[in-house]
Amino acid sequence: MPNSLSHRRLFPHCLAALALVALGAGLSGCAGMSDTISPAFADPAKYDLYDCKQLEPERKSLASRTAEVQGLMTKAETGVAGPVVAELAYRNEYIALRGQSKLAEEAWQKNRCHESQPEARPAPVPPSIASAPAKGKRPKGNAAAN
Repeated sequence: MPNSLSHRRLFPHCLAALALVALGAGLSGCAGMSDTISPAFADPAKYDLYDCKQLEPERKSLASRTAEVQGLMTKAETGVAGPVVAELAYRNEYIALRGQSKLAEEAWQKNRCHESQPEARPAPVPPSIASAPAKGKRPKGNAAAN
C-alpha cells in the first residue's frame, strides 16, 4: 500500500512537468516564426506601382521606424516582465514593418533603382563686413535714445 500512495503523489508532478515542457516547446516555436511570417502582415501589391522617387523615402521611413520599434523592444526587455511586454506591445508592429521593408526592397530591386545623390547645397555665406555699420555712424536704434 505505501507503494501505491507514492505513485499517486508522483502522477500530478509528472503531469505538471510534462505540461511545462510542452508549453516551452510551443513557445519556442513562435520565436523562430518571425522570418517566415513577416510578409503575411504586409500587402504584397502595395509597392508594385511605386517609382524610384516614391520608394526611396518610403524605404528610409520604414528603416527608421523599424529601428525605433526595435529600440523600444530592447528597452522594454530590461524591465521586470520585459520580454513579455516587448512581445505583446511591439512584436506585431515590428513584424509588419519588416514585411513592408522586404516588399519595398523587392520593388526597389525590380525597378533597378539607385540611391539618389544628396543635393549639393552652397556653403553658408559668412556675414560680410559691408553689412556692419560704418565707423562713426550710429545704428538707427540708438539715435532715438539720444
